[in-house]
Amino acid sequence: MILDWKKRMRKVLFKTSDKKLPLEQTDEKALTAQDNLSNSLQENISALKSIYSKCPDVIFRTFLIGNSQKAVLIYIEGLSNIEEMDKNVLSELINLESENGLDYSVLENLPVSNIKQVNKIQDVINQISTGNPVVLIDQHSQGVTLGLAKWEKRSIEEPSAESVVRGPRDGFTETLSVNISLLRRKLKSPDLKMFSMNIGRYSQTQVVVMYIDGLVDQTLLEEINNRLSRIDVDGILESGYIEEFIEDYPFSPFPQVLNTERPDVSSANLLEGRVVILVDGTPFTIIAPITFYSLFQAAEDYYQRFLMGTLVRWLRYAFLLIALLLPSTYVAILTFHQEMVPTTLLISVAKSREEIPFPALVEALIMEVTFEALREAGLRLPKQVGSAVSIVGALVIGQAAVSAGLVSAPMVMVVAITGIASFSIPRYNAAIAIRMLRFPIMFMAGTIGLLGIILSLLTIIIHLSTIRSFGVPYLGPMAPMKGNEMKDVLIRAPWWSLKKRPRLTGSGNTNRQSYGQKPGPAQEDEQEMNKT
Repeated sequence: MILDWKKRMRKVLFKTSDKKLPLEQTDEKALTAQDNLSNSLQENISALKSIYSKCPDVIFRTFLIGNSQKAVLIYIEGLSNIEEMDKNVLSELINLESENGLDYSVLENLPVSNIKQVNKIQDVINQISTGNPVVLIDQHSQGVTLGLAKWEKRSIEEPSAESVVRGPRDGFTETLSVNISLLRRKLKSPDLKMFSMNIGRYSQTQVVVMYIDGLVDQTLLEEINNRLSRIDVDGILESGYIEEFIEDYPFSPFPQVLNTERPDVSSANLLEGRVVILVDGTPFTIIAPITFYSLFQAAEDYYQRFLMGTLVRWLRYAFLLIALLLPSTYVAILTFHQEMVPTTLLISVAKSREEIPFPALVEALIMEVTFEALREAGLRLPKQVGSAVSIVGALVIGQAAVSAGLVSAPMVMVVAITGIASFSIPRYNAAIAIRMLRFPIMFMAGTIGLLGIILSLLTIIIHLSTIRSFGVPYLGPMAPMKGNEMKDVLIRAPWWSLKKRPRLTGSGNTNRQSYGQKPGPAQEDEQEMNKT
């Protein structure tokens, strides 16, 4: 019985393997997409229907132009403006006089603002997929595409992850044309240029690269174009796909490009000679090249007074060190360097840890892993309960762990301060890098004490000194040192003193503003004297 069952299974497998799979059929049909359109309307319709087989949302609306010439209108339901098609396309062509029906120019004279000619079946497929209807007529080997794409889209809102007290409240959406218009609204110069390409075998996602001509280095543009052009993948669903394909050092924990949802941040980086990459279907844009200090600069730093911006920036750098080193320092001191702690504090800490069965390293790992789990759970839960669960969970679990004698109260306090410090980092991907590096530094501190922390810091600094972002040193302008660009690194200098824009991959136009704009009566008298 078992042998007979095996024989029957072999017959079934051999029979199914001889059949042509649907994927193979699709590949064969995709070859016809490279052909030119035929003079025969029926052949064009048959080819397109075979390509769009089992696609009931693709509509083929056949009609007569002026009651004499056969034509077809092809569109995808839900992606095109049906009201405009009925009013400005079908009604105009059907009611056309017979003597003008044979003239191909009637298609180009339709009352539609954006009309383009298509000659290949692949061009027809691309236009239909983007929501633009295509009109084909008999006895003509070309058609026209109508700019009547319309689909549901999200309204412009303030990005929740990059909110500001003072500043613009608009943010990018998932619609590429809306994102381009938001940048055009802020930068009205015709020097704002762009080029686009479609990436993804199946998704055909449109990717647009925007830059300011005269400010960007041409070598940077060529490098970005080369890196985008060599991407060959099934689909691009988010800008994170692009980010992983174009970064210089993929195994580095530190991000080498910047992502943002704010048009003002993208515009400010364009004015500094950087490049902005927009991806259709996501509100997150990619900015390149960047430096390490770009990750700790927020948009609001430049909208508040420069003294406040400088103070907040110093706090961020302090919180960076706390988020990276505080648990490791606590573990190293309690394990190897108790003489560094004042006697009163040491007695208090020792008293709180006298019933803890784990060493300081294991205790720190337990609390850090628990805190990361609570943070991740708070992100994934619905907004209505996410914050409540994360806060209440942290309080309840922390208190229960202390009462059960699993961790000490000082360790709970250290982990809480570390978590708060990590939230002060304005870029989420930079905060993730700090959270990742915290664990190996803790292992080094628990193994060889403060020496392990020093070795870990040296390793991180050496790594940061060796990586680049599209040819720009990651620690620039501090390493290598460029004194005139240090005004926007450790401090936020006033706007009237930021006369030069940062020099990235080339010289470009480095003058950001005119000289002699410092406010004050003496400066005004000097300007009047220069005018006279």
